[in-house]
Amino acid sequence: MSSPDPQVRAARNPAASPAVRGPVVAVTGAASGIGALLTERLAASDAIKQVLAIDERRGECTSATWHVLDVRDPAIAEKLRGADVVVHLALDLDLESDPAARTAYNVRGTQTVLTAAAAAGVHRVVLCTSTMVYGALEDNELPLAEDAELRATAEATGVGDLLEVERLARRAPRAHPGLNVTVVRPAVLVGGTDTALTRYFESPRLLVVAGSRPAWQFCHVDDLCSALEHAALEKVDGEFAVGCDGWLEQEEVEELSGIRRMELPSAVALGAAARLHRIGLTPSPAGDLAYTMYPWVVSGSRLHESGWRPQWTNEEVLAELLEEVAGRRTVAGRRLGRKDATAAGAAGATVALLGTAAVVRRVRKARRRI
Repeated sequence: MSSPDPQVRAARNPAASPAVRGPVVAVTGAASGIGALLTERLAASDAIKQVLAIDERRGECTSATWHVLDVRDPAIAEKLRGADVVVHLALDLDLESDPAARTAYNVRGTQTVLTAAAAAGVHRVVLCTSTMVYGALEDNELPLAEDAELRATAEATGVGDLLEVERLARRAPRAHPGLNVTVVRPAVLVGGTDTALTRYFESPRLLVVAGSRPAWQFCHVDDLCSALEHAALEKVDGEFAVGCDGWLEQEEVEELSGIRRMELPSAVALGAAARLHRIGLTPSPAGDLAYTMYPWVVSGSRLHESGWRPQWTNEEVLAELLEEVAGRRTVAGRRLGRKDATAAGAAGATVALLGTAAVVRRVRKARRRI
């Protein structure tokens, strides 16, 4: 009598089933934010053999193998041994972080992870930056091709750091032959995130600079995690963008959000933003405004060609963002408490009116009363 088919034997005896042949994936920044979401997703995937979770504290995912250390510690190389892929998400892009300390952490951390990965025999590192690296420029095509030149400057929050990460990504394969680097560039990220661009929708009026042509493309964190998993499974490589299909014009955003605009000359808006940032009233430099003035929508064709599709539309993501920020009030990137908001008033909670000395004085008084 012939022996049963191997698949039949495996079904009868699960212990005899072959081990998962998928990759061992290490995730940095795994204890919070996108890193935590991705760690949970990979740990639940039948296509992933094992997840190594790395952060300065232990996270909540119990099915991952945790290593608690700073990504700038060269000892990370030992923790990466046995990994096939590293997804590096330990970046500090917090608006309130000291800029010099933030840059030192982001650049040194990325350098260390790339070097450690090569030393540990890892064959792929996935880095995450942003479509902001393309720059928001008046002459940008709609949409930009993914291989378009990166024309951003370091004038917006964190963009200088992301450009340096991109530079390290391009250098790494030459410095470490055999190491492949994939760069994932999400559009405006929504879903428990806090950025200068999500705070734009916390104002009682949407600032529109006269003569500008904004175009909004969003990316839900669920879609970003899906794209990062896609990259970790090596279904796509190189440099690619991830976001919703298409984009929304400013008029569509205003209609969907129900928030009216306040239109100002560029000199007034940019000058006010620069003054407020210089005197320390707001965390957002004037460079952040460019991303609300000109388009920086990217096609996302590489992911599409690999078989990946976003699950969220721009309209759906905008609706979720508006729900998240409901009740918050922000002035030029600085979130106000109730006393602040009352003192400044709805009209005062705009970049334009804060550009006057009188309103700056009101906000300062409100801060002293808290």
